[in-house]
Amino acid sequence: MTDIAAIAELIEPEAKALGLSLVRVALFGGRTDPTLQIMAERPDTRQLALSDCEALSRRISDILDANDPIEFAYRLEVSSPGIDRPLTRPQDYTDWAGFDARIKLSEPVEGRKQFDGQIIARDGEMVTFYVERMGEIAVPLAKIASAKLILTDALLKATAPLSAEGADKISTEG
Repeated sequence: MTDIAAIAELIEPEAKALGLSLVRVALFGGRTDPTLQIMAERPDTRQLALSDCEALSRRISDILDANDPIEFAYRLEVSSPGIDRPLTRPQDYTDWAGFDARIKLSEPVEGRKQFDGQIIARDGEMVTFYVERMGEIAVPLAKIASAKLILTDALLKATAPLSAEGADKISTEG
């Protein structure tokens, strides 16, 4: 069994050395099409440039090759978390308060295991959401199995790129 937490600990210093913060480390696809996904961002901008992806990929490839923490062949994917990013760290719920999220729970809260709602606040190990027809509900972080932001106009506005330079150019290099 692959230890994702150990892989994250192995590569986190490399990300920090580049001024990046890890958002998620996950292994998808089982043994048929395994992909080790590394999501990172610049803490000050919450974004990641292509050059950041390239630099992190090079650094962690060497570390992963040397330590060989995955017992089978896999594909390495280094990317930004994107606009509708996963919420993986407690701080994410504080940082993205006021935005809508889709939440999946490990066990029901108020009779539901999944809901869409606006993140109101995080207080310690509890996150409060506003859910239509339910009002405010408080959920322990430990019960959140997965969560991600929902693409809305407000989120698009808040996550506009720092620079759109070159976005209108088509590259024909192969």
